[in-house]
Amino acid sequence: YSIGNCSPREWQIPAIHANHCADRRRYRKPRRSTAGAAPLNERVADVQITEDTLTVRLMDGRSISAPLEWYPRLAHASAKARAIWEIAGGGYGIHWPEIDEDLSTEGLLRGAPAPRGAA
Repeated sequence: YSIGNCSPREWQIPAIHANHCADRRRYRKPRRSTAGAAPLNERVADVQITEDTLTVRLMDGRSISAPLEWYPRLAHASAKARAIWEIAGGGYGIHWPEIDEDLSTEGLLRGAPAPRGAA
């Protein structure tokens, strides 16, 4: 338990509070985020499409898999057209030029299928 930068004992003794706590406040290290040691790299590294699954490998080593049926344009396209893709959006997206389909890693991580009527 503490009040500000000082313990309750330091608050009870004015001389300690005035000197010691002021020094602590002045030289206090900034707090670090506890969310994780390093930010995740959610940029696209590779894309693989099978008969029924879209798999996107991210730069941080994770893989995202989703049913191909969630993306009707991809599902109805030929295997040749699906094989031609490029990284877009600064690395955070995938574009299939022959299909005119775009997906983002953000949407894939959320598990968001294509909006209805997107085919």
